[in-house]
Amino acid sequence: MLLTYSQCRNQFGTDYRIQNLLKSEKLFKVHEGIYSTDKYSSTYEFISLKYPDAIFTMDSAFYIHGLTDEIPDIYHLATRREATRIKDERIKQYFMKDSIFELGKTEIVHQGEKIKVYNQERMLIELIRNKSKIPLDNYKEIIGNYRNRVYEMDFGKISEYAEHFKMNQTIMNTIQLEVL
Repeated sequence: MLLTYSQCRNQFGTDYRIQNLLKSEKLFKVHEGIYSTDKYSSTYEFISLKYPDAIFTMDSAFYIHGLTDEIPDIYHLATRREATRIKDERIKQYFMKDSIFELGKTEIVHQGEKIKVYNQERMLIELIRNKSKIPLDNYKEIIGNYRNRVYEMDFGKISEYAEHFKMNQTIMNTIQLEVL
């Protein structure tokens, strides 16, 4: 389990006690201000703790939802438009308008840890919106997996979400043609 410095102080007390736990390898420093009770921790959990206002999206979300078996080289995070730029080469940041940032946000357990990710309905809209930026073979794989899940999808949510985006009718037509 990952903990912030303040959580460590609350749980273990003084800095002296924290230092002793680090020396005895009962606590591990993962990053500046972030500690783990386990020797190895999930990168998804680390990113969720380091960037608590961000939401996993695009390639990361497709992988998390099992829509692709390709493990992303970098982590894709959505943040509000006014958020500070993330200066980490392992992360691709997408700045979202406030009106669409929360749409489809959900918390799921991935690799034993709670993380924030857009639900599969929102990700279908993102897939269609970003079709030209996604390699064709990846796009076909993800669309094929959506076709296999058509009965699990909530098309009421998809329709509701689509109304918040430009070209919403084009998005819905594409979904009808390629998924249904």
